Amino acid sequence: MSSKKPIFFTVLLLFTFACINAQERTTIELNKGWKFSKGMNEKAFENNFNDSKWQTVSVPHDWAIYGPFDKEIDKQVTAIVQNGEKVATEKTGRTGALPYIGEAWYRNQFSVPNFDKNKKVILLFEGAMSEPKVFLNGKKVGEWNYGYNFFYFDITDYVAANGKNNLAVHLSNVGESSRWYPGAGLYRKVKLIVKNKESIDQWGTFVTTPVVADDLAKVNIKTKVNGDNLSIVTKILDSFGNEVAVNKSNAIFGNEFDQNMAIINPKLWSPETPYLYTAVSQLYVGDVLKDETTTRFGIRTIKFEPNKGFSLNGKVRKFKGVCLHHDLGPIGTAINKAALRRQLTILKDMGCDAIRSSHNMPSLEQLELCDEMGFMFLAESFDEWAKPKVKNGYNRFFKTDAEKDVVNLIHATRNHPSIVMWSSGNEVPDQWGSEGVKRAKWLQEIFHREDPTRPVTVGMDQVKATMESGFGAIMDIPGLNYRLPLYDEAFKKFPQGFILGSETASTVSSRGIYKFPVVKGANKQYPDFQSSSYDLEYCSWSNVPDDDFVLQDDKPWVIGEFVWTGFDYLGEPTPYDEMWPSRSSYFGISDLAGLPKDRFYLYRSRWNTTDMTLHILPHWNWEGREGETTPVFVYTNYDSAELFVNGKSMGIQKKNNTTPQNRYRLMWMDVKYEPGTVKVVAFDKDGKAIDEERIGTAEKPYQIKLEADRGTLEANGEDLSFVTVSVVDKNGNPCPTATQQLNFSVTGKGTYRAACNGDATSLELFHLPTMKLFSGKLVVLVQSTSEAGKIELTVSGKGLKSGKLALNSN
Repeated sequence: MSSKKPIFFTVLLLFTFACINAQERTTIELNKGWKFSKGMNEKAFENNFNDSKWQTVSVPHDWAIYGPFDKEIDKQVTAIVQNGEKVATEKTGRTGALPYIGEAWYRNQFSVPNFDKNKKVILLFEGAMSEPKVFLNGKKVGEWNYGYNFFYFDITDYVAANGKNNLAVHLSNVGESSRWYPGAGLYRKVKLIVKNKESIDQWGTFVTTPVVADDLAKVNIKTKVNGDNLSIVTKILDSFGNEVAVNKSNAIFGNEFDQNMAIINPKLWSPETPYLYTAVSQLYVGDVLKDETTTRFGIRTIKFEPNKGFSLNGKVRKFKGVCLHHDLGPIGTAINKAALRRQLTILKDMGCDAIRSSHNMPSLEQLELCDEMGFMFLAESFDEWAKPKVKNGYNRFFKTDAEKDVVNLIHATRNHPSIVMWSSGNEVPDQWGSEGVKRAKWLQEIFHREDPTRPVTVGMDQVKATMESGFGAIMDIPGLNYRLPLYDEAFKKFPQGFILGSETASTVSSRGIYKFPVVKGANKQYPDFQSSSYDLEYCSWSNVPDDDFVLQDDKPWVIGEFVWTGFDYLGEPTPYDEMWPSRSSYFGISDLAGLPKDRFYLYRSRWNTTDMTLHILPHWNWEGREGETTPVFVYTNYDSAELFVNGKSMGIQKKNNTTPQNRYRLMWMDVKYEPGTVKVVAFDKDGKAIDEERIGTAEKPYQIKLEADRGTLEANGEDLSFVTVSVVDKNGNPCPTATQQLNFSVTGKGTYRAACNGDATSLELFHLPTMKLFSGKLVVLVQSTSEAGKIELTVSGKGLKSGKLALNSN
């Protein structure tokens, strides 16, 4: 009998939305009217400081994204052990070179509607960077250390019954506390929840499905409550609002109701069919309704089996995932649902079906959207345990805070159908030795205790050490970060019977930049601090995408991958982290502006199985390279194609197994550059021409072209339209090498929010209405106001015909 036992998880999950109800429960988002001041320490509170001259901001807010960029900010002299470095060197852009370090205060006032002795008031923070200390009406309510966590306080005893309540939040960010840009401030939502004392606990509802079949799902809902003589009525609605199940119970076990309901012919949640139900929970004392919450959830099963791998709803599949840091490029870490939705829309088109929150706890908005749009989710908790990677990282709090941080993560998010795995850590130095094994086991048991429905992984980079210590053997899912040569050995030594590529590739590239000669290699550097978009450059510890594709295709026990990374992010500018200016990553499949790099189409050709991909690189504007070898690659899900330059055939290429690159790319390595047109004609399996694509040499830049991802915005003061700005010649051909300085103006019922060109070396500030093009493109963000109406964006540049774009807000 095999010792490799299956790990089986069947679960129905939900997300609880605050129900705004004047009688039972009121949720108020504290987003407007905040006063902000940076530079004052905690002692300033004792001096009853005057905030009349403070800056007025809205929350979510990231104070550091407005810059300026400065190489001296958080300059770290260190050897990055997980990258194999042995000698300490100066790292100038590691945390983005943005001014996140320092202390700051936020203040606001609020009234509590209908407050009396029978009410309970909860103050909820969905993230605060970092080490927040919270004061209400001059008294300290509480504090929390971890900037990525959700936390709340019961402030009932601090609330003034009549009039305004004065809320103050002190934040402190110290240097050498991160390996990437962490952001700064109240960067996620702050909410006030007013309810009766007889009520459902915060994050007190947990839903699972012990049985899921085609014709029936058994739904179990556990609801923690406060009060006496209580009963509960729970109704389940389908996506159209029709009632499909109901249960009433007055049987309470301690402080928890435990209800079971049946859903006939359930519709299952998956990335392809992200079907969501809604549960309405009503809490009564006698016949009096005391509290009500609504809950959106999905029904699905997950299973992990030796040698077979992962299955969702009974079907084996592999994760086609990406890792995402939490910053949103030019708007920093301040959460914005429109920006998140755009990211996921881009990833969906690529064929991605899974996200890993790296290396921190996700936002509730991100999970909401993954539920709606259909992405499986690996929710990560920590980048450090007890042993440090950076001097002032989470290691300072691990022993005292790790359990409560994990508990809050699970309770706040465990009901999202998108989450299929937890991660308790990433590349932690604790991978060595018995103490690390004990910590891994301790954390995993906390996850199992609070949520027995999902498995736990850790991103392991010290694979040899985890083989010897037993660290890898105790994990539900052994996750390997890179280390491709060790996959087979790890599979043999670990008992689980499968391996997850928890972090893969770390291929580096700059959008629209190509280097010659075209040769595969590690740690390549160039005088312009860019990386080649031929997608053959990587780091000392990593590899190109094709090497991972081979393992995913040829090893049934490799259950998928999470590519580092879906988008570029602020900080960690490898391979230029010792050089200035370089302040953001090169790892992204799309750049910091969200514009796809060539690599996007390589993954799309493999992952998107419903749409055809046919993409040519490089661009064809190479003045001065006439007659020189300029290889042409084609990323496509067709097996073969013929290349033509100015009508002359360069021959037919067919995918083959001679190298990983030949297996997944079509490559014409001996093409000589001459201005004109490059055309590729793709063939079906019978050799019949079925599709074609072409690119050409552009003339000098003539006109600015604008294209919005969305033409209509919601008039809520938060919604965003992302407008891609490019330059074309007089014939409408894109100018891929244009670098002109452009200026932006927004009139009407909208405002200019930010711009980004995707250049990791640019020191231009995102919030100023001017920026240079990079490789012929950039992106402008237009934000709605609270008034409906027309919006117009104008983009101009010297010597160019201006571009104008009309948007609407309603």
